Amino acid sequence: MKENSKALLYTAIAVASWSTVASAFKIGLRHYGSFELILVSAATAMLVFAGVITFQKKWPLLRRLTLREAGSYAFTGLLNPALYYLILFRSYDLLPAQVAQPINYFWPILLALLLAVIEKTPIAPFKFVGMMLSFGGVALISLGTEGLAGVELSKPGILLAFFSAFLWASFWIVNRRNRKVDGIVGLFLSFLSGSVYLSLAALVVPVYLSSLPGLLSAVYVGLFEMAVPFIFFGLALQKTANPALTNQLCYLSPFASLFLIHAVLGETIYFTTYGGLLLIVSGILLNEYLGKRRMRI
Repeated sequence: MKENSKALLYTAIAVASWSTVASAFKIGLRHYGSFELILVSAATAMLVFAGVITFQKKWPLLRRLTLREAGSYAFTGLLNPALYYLILFRSYDLLPAQVAQPINYFWPILLALLLAVIEKTPIAPFKFVGMMLSFGGVALISLGTEGLAGVELSKPGILLAFFSAFLWASFWIVNRRNRKVDGIVGLFLSFLSGSVYLSLAALVVPVYLSSLPGLLSAVYVGLFEMAVPFIFFGLALQKTANPALTNQLCYLSPFASLFLIHAVLGETIYFTTYGGLLLIVSGILLNEYLGKRRMRI
């Protein structure tokens, strides 16, 4: 199989995995609380990453980490998986999946804004076009769903969905300092430290893991939200001759996810969700396209 064909296959696996997880979150939350769901799913992902490191014989790479690099994962693990998924799962608990998911997809715009503030660099005027489109999409979903579709939404749930996007963007900013660390090793260390935090919290937080459907859902989330898609997306980027296309194909997953949310969860998809998600993704892609085009001029 040619390298580009492998890249497309790996990308398809990642997109298919991410497309299912919004439904899996809601199913898991019927049987587990947010804390139980993240506790099991984070441990599952950590074990998967450990298995990949063993298979690829990368354990010696851990000995090459500097003290600063190793210490930074104590913080990244707090951001992701611990805080990020606790907040994200709670937002899914309070909102329809079709609303929580697109708001969370707003994170690339927040990432661009945070980088501009941290690095004290002005945002190029042409990028505001994409940002305004995405902002409009979020407004259509979070405000228009009540005003136009007549569906009452949880205000705390909307705020938590926004906060989860902020945490995800923050995680990627912090993690940029570890660019020299192997990707799988970095994910393992983040999930290892995150699992340690969650296990310590479990000593004081009541935990009920007796539900078999909850356990299976949590394992599924750990596999197909936190581990498998990131592994295959990383492989796709290594094999592809067109990284931009690989990145853009990932934005098919929220649209495929809406179909599953309707088919599996039985949610009636509001027209504001379709319109808002289209605006959010169009704004992100336009931002990337204009940015790359501007750099070539």
